[in-house]
Formats: sequence, C-alpha cells, structure tokens
Amino acid sequence: MDTAVALVQAYLRLNGYFTVTEYPVFELGSGGGIRTATDLDLLAFRFPGAGRPVIGESGGATVYRPDPALGVPPEAPDMILGEVKEGRAELNGPARRPAVLAAALARFGCCSETGAARLARELVRHGRATTHHGHQVRLFAFGGTVDEGRATGYQRMSLSHVIAFVSGFVGDNWAVLRHGQSKDATLALFWLLQKCGPGARGIGGPPPRLIGPGTKSEGPGRRPSRRRATPPEDHSE
Repeated sequence: MDTAVALVQAYLRLNGYFTVTEYPVFELGSGGGIRTATDLDLLAFRFPGAGRPVIGESGGATVYRPDPALGVPPEAPDMILGEVKEGRAELNGPARRPAVLAAALARFGCCSETGAARLARELVRHGRATTHHGHQVRLFAFGGTVDEGRATGYQRMSLSHVIAFVSGFVGDNWAVLRHGQSKDATLALFWLLQKCGPGARGIGGPPPRLIGPGTKSEGPGRRPSRRRATPPEDHSE
C-alpha cells in the first residue's frame, strides 16, 4: 500500500471509519473487453455516533469525538470516496466521471444501480450527495498541499493536518495506549515515536547525537567528555 494512503487510512480509522483501500473499478471497453477504469485510493464508511470510550487515569470513560475538520454528520452514516496524493490534494480524472463513481457505489452495495447513477451525478456537481436511506456520500481529496484559492467542489485536507491529528491522538491518550500495541504499521510508527520522546517527533528537545566509527558512545547518565585545552607556548624572550 502507498505510504500516504496508509497514513490517511490510519487517520480515518481513528475517526471511526471502516476502510477499503485501492478499490478497483472496472468498465466495459470499446472492444467489448473489461478494463480497469481506476483504483479509488480509499472507500471509508462510518456509522453515526461511532466513537470509542477512552479510559482516563482516574478510571472515568470519555467518549472520543471525531476530528471537526472532517465535517462528520452527527446523526447519519457517512461514506467517503477519497483520493490521496503526495502533491496537491485533488481528484484525478476518472474519480470524477459519473460512470466510474456509479460503478463504485453500486459495487459497494450502498444503493441500487439506478440510485447509484443519480448519486454519481450529484457527487460530480456538488461533491456530496444523500442516498435514499439517508446516509451521506462525499468526495474527499487528501494531499501534501491544498490550494486554498482554487475552488474544486469537493472537500480537501492536507497530509500535515492528518499527521498532526494522529500524533496528537496518540499523545493525548498515551496513558492508555502505551499498554498495548497496534497491528497497523502506520499507527505502530506513531506508537514508537511517542515512546522515543519529543525529540524523535521533531518537537523541541536536543538534536540527535550521531555515533560513528572512532566515536565513543556515551552511555546514559555519563557527562560528555571534554578535551583539556593545551595552552599556547610562550615564545617571548
């Protein structure tokens, strides 16, 4: 899986979404054969009210709320069709074609083939739509940069925000999380960075020491060795 896709997947999971990555969408070619129209980077689904109780050090449970930047509807299921880019956050061409979106929605099973076609047209026009069951479907682009001056008609989020949220979530809940481990490789990396302290996360702290050949490693608690300066020779008469 692409590293950026894995990062966004971890972020969405922390916000209560079930995720499917690199979701292939097929279409009928001009010669009658089947071809891949595109691979949607992420399909994510969240039930209303999804959250996880986090047990504090005092023993009291608090309900975890999703990131406000996601714009999660509080009382309705939410489905995200997402693209992830290391560069600018934007949807590629196939991901904005009504036929491709309709095929993805119908295959996912959220609506009928007829309903999927209607939803796809609304998604292309407005970036979001509502199914006849009442759940919301949204187009979302994640990327290294977000061009705020460019109107797109769909929601966007920077990867730096994603990183900050995941890091903050791990730090805020470390009293509980430190007792376990994550099988998600991306979250496991954030676990490790938290264990290594602020310096490893690039948040203050002293610069790292590089230990190489011919360099004495100074163990914990040892003061750095200092060579005594040799006074200059006196050549005066």
